[in-house]
Amino acid sequence: MTTTQQTNYGVKEIAKLFPSLMKIKRKSLREKVAAVWNEAIITGCGGKGWTFAELRAVKFTLLAGDIDMKFVEHLNSCALQCIAIADVLKRAFRCSIPIQRDYLIAGALLADVGKPLEYDKDASGKVVQGKFGQQVRHPFSGVALAYKHGIPGEVMHIIATHSHEGDKMERSIESIIFHHADFVDFDIAKFLGKRGTKKL
Repeated sequence: MTTTQQTNYGVKEIAKLFPSLMKIKRKSLREKVAAVWNEAIITGCGGKGWTFAELRAVKFTLLAGDIDMKFVEHLNSCALQCIAIADVLKRAFRCSIPIQRDYLIAGALLADVGKPLEYDKDASGKVVQGKFGQQVRHPFSGVALAYKHGIPGEVMHIIATHSHEGDKMERSIESIIFHHADFVDFDIAKFLGKRGTKKL
């Protein structure tokens, strides 16, 4: 089982995983998003850390069967969907929609930042939900990491409310957009996973 060396990954390195990071206009926010991801990567996997190659190999979700989409690809998909949805809404609504694009992109990239902490590897090297992940799901650990690095409350709101934990809260416009983009991927993944199971 490989582990990361305690390397610090900056904006340039994190953008190799998540190119949409560079679409955040505010430099200080880009740097904070990268710092959150840096900590998640080097402290996740039960404290062993992840290499970029290991993180790129993690399945999008452990709940949808064996589909050909990875965790990193899912976050990139959601970020691009959010940007596209924001563009369409700006044209479609006659009234002005106050979408904070930097917050939307940052939230899309950070919504699942707690998953490297939630996930671990078993003795055979298979990625599983670790003990910490069974106690603290990724929306909570993601908010904790984001708070530590000074991420704005508007972005932490997206992280906190993106999954079913947010169903009892009034979501912001940015959170509504991300929530639906996230479930487009998740619901299609479940559909494809079931279809793949039926073929066996």
